[in-house]
Amino acid sequence: MKKNQIAVQLYTLRDYLKTPGDIAATLKKVKAIGYDAVQVSGMGPIPEEELVRILDGEGLICCATHEPGKTIVENPGAVIERLRRLNCKYTAYPFPHAIPSCHTDVVTLARSLDAAARQLAAAGQVLTYHNHAIEFEKFEGHTMLDIIYDQAPALQGELDTFWIQHGGCNPVSWIKKLSGRLPLLHLKEFGIKGNQITMFHIGGGNLDWRAIIDAADAAGTEWFIVEQDVCQIDPFESLRLSFDYLIPLCD
Repeated sequence: MKKNQIAVQLYTLRDYLKTPGDIAATLKKVKAIGYDAVQVSGMGPIPEEELVRILDGEGLICCATHEPGKTIVENPGAVIERLRRLNCKYTAYPFPHAIPSCHTDVVTLARSLDAAARQLAAAGQVLTYHNHAIEFEKFEGHTMLDIIYDQAPALQGELDTFWIQHGGCNPVSWIKKLSGRLPLLHLKEFGIKGNQITMFHIGGGNLDWRAIIDAADAAGTEWFIVEQDVCQIDPFESLRLSFDYLIPLCD
């Protein structure tokens, strides 16, 4: 991992991204912390052209987006056009738009994702899958996430370290499993407060970040994206602490 591969998932800062003015001010703060890239998600309405202007003005790259799951599978052309306007190669399917209840449902979802991924690939873009814990439910002896990746060979990965751990699996093992197929990785810390599972800034919890980053480097990961759904402290300070923790782990 290199410093310029570390990005922020803007969903972390969603409360500060309501208007174009908010977005401009927030992106300025993100750049001041030291990040060079962002994943676009969780922000209020703003024309893509204006967002690109703000990003360019701050020297930030839009490394990826999250798009609505229903749009991805039903109207991938709209996703392709949005990514083109943002000068962005990667997006992710963020959460099942229809929760599978059986093996057949999972296969149906996977095949629809594979079809969308092939359309994006034809446009020079990449569709990835962002997991939560729900994908570690088993159907016919296999986790939902295993079935999805087995049934959707064109689909690539955006693994989320917190949710893998929360789902009872090992982030390093899953990173190795998706070697060569994992351009995006969500760095999300897993820890305990009292007796409750909690999200912390990177380095504030219990995940083995050296092992995770080494495995992702070996797997060919391009973007290491810091995300914290719920912050224990000011989100900007949390992102700063995460950045400061990760810098010594860079090449």
